[in-house]
Order: sequence, then structure tokens, then C-alpha cells
Amino acid sequence: MEETSLRKRREDEKSIQSNEPKTTTPSLHTQVGLLSGICIIVGTIIGSGIFISPKSVLANTEAVGPCLIIWTACGILATLGALCFAELGTMITKSGGEYPYLMEAFGPIPAYLFSWTSLIVIKPTSFAIICLSFSEYVCAAFYMGCKPPNVVVKLLAAAAILLITTVNSLSVRLGSYVQNVFTAAKLVIVAIIIISGLVFLAQGKTENFQNSFEGAQTSVGSISLAFYNGLWAYDGWMLWCDSGSRVFVPLRNLPMAIIIGIPLVTVCYILVNISYFTVMTPTELLQSQAVAVTFGDRVLYPASWVVPLFVAFSTIGAANGTCFTAGRLIYVAGREGHMLKVLSYISVRRLTPAPALIFYGIIATIYIIPGDINSLVNYFSFAAWLFYGMTILGLIVMRFTRKDLERPIKVPIFIPVFVILVSVLLVLAPIISKPAWEYLYCVLFILSGLIFYLFFVHYKFEWAQRISRPLTKHLQMLMEVVPPEKDLE
Repeated sequence: MEETSLRKRREDEKSIQSNEPKTTTPSLHTQVGLLSGICIIVGTIIGSGIFISPKSVLANTEAVGPCLIIWTACGILATLGALCFAELGTMITKSGGEYPYLMEAFGPIPAYLFSWTSLIVIKPTSFAIICLSFSEYVCAAFYMGCKPPNVVVKLLAAAAILLITTVNSLSVRLGSYVQNVFTAAKLVIVAIIIISGLVFLAQGKTENFQNSFEGAQTSVGSISLAFYNGLWAYDGWMLWCDSGSRVFVPLRNLPMAIIIGIPLVTVCYILVNISYFTVMTPTELLQSQAVAVTFGDRVLYPASWVVPLFVAFSTIGAANGTCFTAGRLIYVAGREGHMLKVLSYISVRRLTPAPALIFYGIIATIYIIPGDINSLVNYFSFAAWLFYGMTILGLIVMRFTRKDLERPIKVPIFIPVFVILVSVLLVLAPIISKPAWEYLYCVLFILSGLIFYLFFVHYKFEWAQRISRPLTKHLQMLMEVVPPEKDLE
């Protein structure tokens, strides 16, 4: 009996923590160095946020100085959070983001609620925000000097969701080609903005930086909302810190890649904001419908059309990458029984997770109808930082409950404690000082996951199964999908 128990415990530990993944990872470890790891982190984080968030951060701080401080503080917080996730990812070598960490630290219910929230709230909201950003910049090129009609912006964003979902449902390779074409666009346009701004700064355009703290907004609620919008631009800081990160970033280089990569993104973001302020006053920036377009009109004319074009490419690339990864997350959740089984089915002809992608596109489109970018960013950030904080709390908990686990990377205890305290502040401060409906909706959506968990996952009530079986059968016939007996492309 003792021998059986010992064998089972060893198997459990092996499933949680393994020294070498049984994939092609070892060869990739030797092929990719520190520089490539830094480039991957920088390329992953820089996206559509830097073209949308500056206006919202300034609106909440109301002065140039605090605005730049917020951007710096967001970079520091993202760096510290990534180091905490690096410890978790090298300690628990399972894919799935925060799910395995919460499962090991707190059990199945918090882990399932993260999975549910990620599928219903975080991922679709991110997709909707990026597509709305794309739509606003495209519309700004056609509605010069005035605000485009809201219905036009939303319809174009919905069309972008439909296009991207269709592309990824038709072919994995087609989606990857789209990603490769548009990935470079964001780095090109960021470089153009920074270089142009530095040229103007060297010419003495510094008047907008005088009295940079005058009239600053210092309330806790406003600062928290400024952090929400700033941290949206850094979203992706945790993606390369789980077990999948070591496919690209070797274990020995992961902390250094984080410590160099994310501060490098921070420098880029600060320089972009400085570039904006060299040609626009704070008032002009707040009145701009699309900040980068206004910047291009004043700096690059008559070639100002380059800016909305490249920003559109950048946002489409970011939306395509989000759709690609989130579709597979829903596919895995369906396969594991955390969502309807039909969401784990794959297209017979295309070998893509078409039902999962369509479900993802529908949820994102629903978010576009009542929401705008600011409300959706607040909605997204509230949910995201609730679970970031809970996950890093799990790191501290496992320092005491799982002392036996090997920790190739171990951060000083004050780092996770600090990140948890900031997470609590970010979650509670906006609710207390500036309550809004989106926070209530977010809490209700998260708690609704408990109902689904009880009916379909934990107890598996027969009446609930009878409801889902006919739906699965009809969708299987309609969409020509089958259970995942084959691997995806």
C-alpha cells in the first residue's frame, strides 16, 4: 500500500514538474539565445495599445509629468510580474497559463474560474478592443477633423472580427501568413514615431514639457484607471513565462530576457509619448480622434497616410495573433470538459478549431455592441489583474505548501508581495472611487462560471447533458466538424 502511494506521489510530481519536456524543446534551447529572447518579448508586448492608451492615460492624469511616470511605473510592474510568472513557469512545467498554477495552489474551483473568465471575458474583450482600435484609426483617415459616426466604427470593427475569424477558420497557414506580414508593421511605425519625435526634440520643441505637473490629477481612482490603460499596452508580459516560453527563451536566459526586454519596451513607450508631446499640447492630444494620425499629419505631411496604414496593419496583426491563440484555448477547454464539447471539435476539411473560433468571434462581437474602448479596457483590466494577483498569491502559498518542488528561478519574496498589493489596489480602487457598471458585469460573469462548473463539470447532471447533446449533434452536422481524433495543423 505504501509503495503504491509513493509511486502515485512521484507520478503526480512528475506531471507537475519535469526537467525536460518531451518535445523538440531541447534543440530549440540551444538555438535561441538571449538576444532572440529579448526580441520575442519586445515583439510580443508592443501592439495596438501604444496607439490607443496614451490619450486615456493622459485623460486620467491630466498632466504630462504624471503621464510619463505612469508609463514608467507600468513597465516596472510588468517586469516584476513577469519575474514572478517566470518562477511559476519553471516550477510547474505545464502549459495553460495561470490555470495549472491556480490548480496547484488553490484547487479546481479557482482554476476553473480563471479558465471560464479567460474564455468569456479576458480573451474576447482583448479581441474586441484591438478591432475597435483598428476601426478608429481606419475611420480617422476618412473623417479628418471630425469624429466618425459610432455605428461606422462598430460595424467596421465587427467586419474585422468576421474577417479574422474566417481566415483562421479556413486555414492555420493562412492565418500565420497574415501574422508574418503584419508583425513588422508595428515595429516600423513605432520607429517612425520615435525618430520623428527625437528630431523635433533636438530642434528645441520642448515647450509642452514646461510645468509638466501643473493641474495633475492625484486621486487613487484616477491613478488606478491610468494604470489600467497603461498596463493594457504592456499586456503580453506574462505569455513567455510559462512552460512554453522555454521553447524560445532558454531557462538560463529567461530572467535576463525579462529584465532587459520589458524595460526596453518601457523606453520605447516613453519615447513614443514624448514624441507625441513634442508636436501636440496635452489639450490637443486629448481632442485628437486618433493620436498617431494627428502626429503623422503634423510631422510626415504629405506622407502622413503612412501612419494610419501601418497602425491598421499593426492592429490587424495583433488581432489575428489574439484570435489564433484564444481559439486554441477554447478548443482545449472544450476537450477537457470545461466548456461545451462541441467547442473541441475540428473542421473535417480544414483541421482547424472552427467551432471554437466562431464562438470566440461571436462573444467579441457582442462586446463591441454596447462597449467603447475605454470601458472595455477597464472591464478587461479588472478581470485580468484580479487573476494576476491571485496567481502570484499562489506563488507565495506554494512557498509553504510545496517546498518539495524544484525552483530553477526563485524571486525574492518582497517582489510577489509588492505585486499582490498593487493588484489589490488596482482591483479595489476604481470600484471604490469611480464605480462603473462594467465592474459589476465582470463580477457577475466570473461568478456565473460557478453555475456552469457545478452543472457540467463537477456534478455532470444528466439533464444538463441532455441539453448539450442535441446542440452538439446539430452543430456537428451543420458545420461538418468531428471530435479531435487528429491533431490540429
